[in-house]
Parts: sequence; structure tokens; C-alpha cells
Amino acid sequence: MAGLNQEWMTRACEAIPGGVNSPVRAFASVGGTPRFIKQASGCRVTDVDGTSYVDLVCSWGPALLGHAHPQVVAAVQEAAARGLSFGAPTGAEVELAERIRARVPVAEHVRLVSTGTEATMTAVRIARGATGRDKIVKFAGCYHGHSDALLAAAGSGVATQGLPGSAGVTVAAAADTIVLAYNDFDELRSLFERIGGQIAAVITEAAPANMGVVTPAEGFNAEIRRLTAEHGALMILDEVLTGFRVGASGWWGFEAGVEAPEWVPDLITFGKVVGGGMPLAAVGGRREVMDLLAPLGPVYQAGTLSGNPLATAAGIATLDLAKPEVYDRVDARSAELQRLVGDALTGAGVPHVIQTAGNLFSVFFREKPVIDYADAQDQDTAAYGRFFHAMLDGGVALPPSAFEAWFLSVAHDDAAMETVETALKQAARAALPTGESIR
Repeated sequence: MAGLNQEWMTRACEAIPGGVNSPVRAFASVGGTPRFIKQASGCRVTDVDGTSYVDLVCSWGPALLGHAHPQVVAAVQEAAARGLSFGAPTGAEVELAERIRARVPVAEHVRLVSTGTEATMTAVRIARGATGRDKIVKFAGCYHGHSDALLAAAGSGVATQGLPGSAGVTVAAAADTIVLAYNDFDELRSLFERIGGQIAAVITEAAPANMGVVTPAEGFNAEIRRLTAEHGALMILDEVLTGFRVGASGWWGFEAGVEAPEWVPDLITFGKVVGGGMPLAAVGGRREVMDLLAPLGPVYQAGTLSGNPLATAAGIATLDLAKPEVYDRVDARSAELQRLVGDALTGAGVPHVIQTAGNLFSVFFREKPVIDYADAQDQDTAAYGRFFHAMLDGGVALPPSAFEAWFLSVAHDDAAMETVETALKQAARAALPTGESIR
């Protein structure tokens, strides 16, 4: 597509690897030219060509309240006027940590960091420090950031010793990571029976949304908790994406319950919504485990920008505004959108499955439900590409990958839903094999 988007992409490729600062933005899996966003407000984003789109990406989760919420923007502006960074403690850091603890009581102590990758990396380091063990278990298709140990490649339905999932990651860095098939109780139990005494932690997305949305089987998270506790390992629950997005207490509160939880992880990570769109994340957990962090304990972690005053201001304002009625509205809009998508694809005769985790959902272009990463890969990604571009032509921005969740905000109004419904009619037809090819 000609225009300023293409001009910016050409220019970007001269200065930035692949023209983007995060790979999925490149449109590599759907084809075409990325849209360079100039501004956003409410449920819409506007590109450099001046075209407005109903946004179903929501900055990959943080924009729960919609883009540029006036009260969040005001809080950041107010904080900026007092200084951008101090390299010293601030009251806002304490206030945000207190809000996290109030919503998720398992986070008895909280350490603020700048990215989700940093949060999960820190959680793994704490687990190894707490147990004196080296091995980490993760599940194929679950993404925990791009630290070396967690970029281990997945096996095909069997336990595999971790292999590097990226150039630049050494075999040694990934060697202590074991990858299992998600939702496979037997494989998990078998592993613990064989080497349970060597495992420092199991890390899992609370409800996976980085291979598309794959809801944990009933009792799967509880079984992780049971096995880790029985063998002296820690359970790390990654809520970087689901935390404060699927509910006031994230997926843990949604599934386990806050008042009398059925299971409790040792460590839990947060990102995205907790920073209100600013670079901020957190790791929290049981006091005695978290207090292994320096300066109290021997596990070192530090960051010049950790607890940045602008980011904490955005996080506090977002959490204060994210009241029960906000989640009720987002849940309702999500249910409405799922119905619209399902009706359009069914009406056009397109094989599909819609899977949900609270108000998060994704569409798999296949006939059978998806329970693990192998299933997620077994779909018609070309159909998604055609569907994506038809929606974009209709004024709706979807995630530019078939392996991502769709996001809504409290700002998605009736007019936005009407735009989506209209676009879906053409997009459903485009998803058929006879539809237009990816441009």
C-alpha cells in the first residue's frame, strides 16, 4: 500500500533492524505494510496517512481503559512536571505496590521492574536462589519474555531438554530448561516422578495467550501447584498479560479465588495493564521468597528505571479507574464481539474455533479445539492473513498474527462495534480459500 506508511517503513528499514522494534509489528506473518500510528484515543488508532481504525490490539493489553484516558494522561503529565527519573525511592512506588497487594494478596512483597521479560527473568532467578536447584520447566507455546533460559525450543508433545529457540542463545543457557506439552497432566507428573528433586520451578502463563488463547484444562494449574509443593519446587505464575486484564485480580483471582483460594503460586509476575501503557512490570510473591532479593537477600536484581515516576503514576491511575463496572463492560463487549465473529465466519462457511480466557479470546482457523501448541500451529494461517487484511480495509485493526489474543477496552462503544460488524461480512468471505490473497 502506497502512502506515508510505506515511506516510513522504507525509512525505518534504513535505521532499525526489519524496520520495527518488536518483531510482530513487522506484519511478517500476515504480509503487507505495517501501519505507523500517529495518535490514539479511546478505542481508535490513527495512522500517519490519517486513516482511523477500531483497535482490537489495545497495545497488546495495557489499554484496558482505552487509549489516552484523560485521567491517566493527566496523572503522567503531573508526574512529568516533577521530574522524569530520580534514581531514588518515591512514594508512588509504594502506593502502586500496595495496590497490587490489595488486588492479589499472594503478592505479599512486590518488586517493580521495567518489562515483563525482566519480571519473569527475576522470578526464575529467585526460584533458583530459593531452592538451590537449576532446572526450570516451561510449556511449549507459553511465552515468558526473551531472556535466554526461557527461549528454549518446544518439543513435539514429549519432554525435551531445552534447545536454543533463538540465535545468540547458547546451548548451555537453555540446557536447564525443560519444555513440556501444555495441558498434559501425565507428562508433567512423569517428569516430577523422575527428576522432581532437581526442579527449581515450573513457570506457566496463568492462561496462555501467546499461542492464541488456550485455556488451562480444569485442574491443570492446581496440579502444577500440587506437584511443585510436593517436590520442593516453586510455582511461577506469569500474569504479564492476564494480570488486571481479565479481572481485578487477574487469572489467579478468576480461577482460584481471592478470599479462599484453591491454589496459590509462590511467585507471580505482572506487566502491561499494571503500568497503564508505560514501561513497568512487577514480580510478587510470598514474603519469605521475595525477601531473598537484594538488599535483604543474596539474589541480585537492580534497575535504574525500576519504579519510574511516570510509569508508576500511569499504573496507579489505571488501577484506581479499573473498577468492577469496567470489567463488566469489557466482558460484555468481548462476548458481543465473539458472537459477531462466530456468526460471520459460520455464515461464510469458514472452519474456525473461538477460544476464551475471561474477556480475552482468539480465533483459530481450524475445526477442532486447541489444547496445546501443536494444535495451535495446525491451523490455516494464510486464511487469517486474508481475514486480517479485509478487516484492516474495513477500518478494524486486529493483531497481525494468528497466534495472538484479541483485546477490547471499556472505550469500545456501539459505533465501534458497528464498524467491526460491517467489516466482518467482507472479511469472513476473504478467509475462504477463494478469498483474496495476502497483499
